[in-house]
Amino acid sequence: MTHLTIEPSILYVGTPVALLSTTNEDGTANLAPMSSAWALDDVVVLGLGVTGQTAINLRARPELVVNYPSPALWESVERLASLTGADPVPAEKRARFRHERAKFAAAGLTPVAAEFVAPPRVAECPLQFEATVDHAELDAKGNFLIVQARVLRVHAAERVVVPGTSYVDPAAWSPLIYNFRHYFGLGAELGESFRTETPRATGGRP
Repeated sequence: MTHLTIEPSILYVGTPVALLSTTNEDGTANLAPMSSAWALDDVVVLGLGVTGQTAINLRARPELVVNYPSPALWESVERLASLTGADPVPAEKRARFRHERAKFAAAGLTPVAAEFVAPPRVAECPLQFEATVDHAELDAKGNFLIVQARVLRVHAAERVVVPGTSYVDPAAWSPLIYNFRHYFGLGAELGESFRTETPRATGGRP
């Protein structure tokens, strides 16, 4: 294997896409795609542009829903990609972004009430995490807001749940992956971790 030294402009090596729903100052809902999210136990860590409407909303109203779309929803995600709820549009975004308040309608997605937080869930997303912000701070350069959001409730489409359990069936659930600014789904399963609670040897049942 030969390696080259390169200087890529972005480092999205293949991460799941999330749609974050938050509440605007007027009570309407904002919906924004992002792919800088990872989980630690019941906390999801999010990296957000500091001037975006999502970051603004979470600093003032620290509730959100982390909605995970399936690969079939990539076009809805992309419809949101060039939109911002911020008005006026931040200077660094004006060349490529436009203001849009009605994000759900623009994406062709359906809001549905959450149980523990004010922002709505995305009905079409198979996984939805209701959460509140435990901690938020700027990154070292001051360009991003690093948010630690504690998950209060998980909603999962019936088809991705192992029957009779609270396990997500990894053979049934496929996240939408953002891979160097291209959208992908998962390929065939290669194997499983020794820590899995849904082993294939028992037909995906714990």
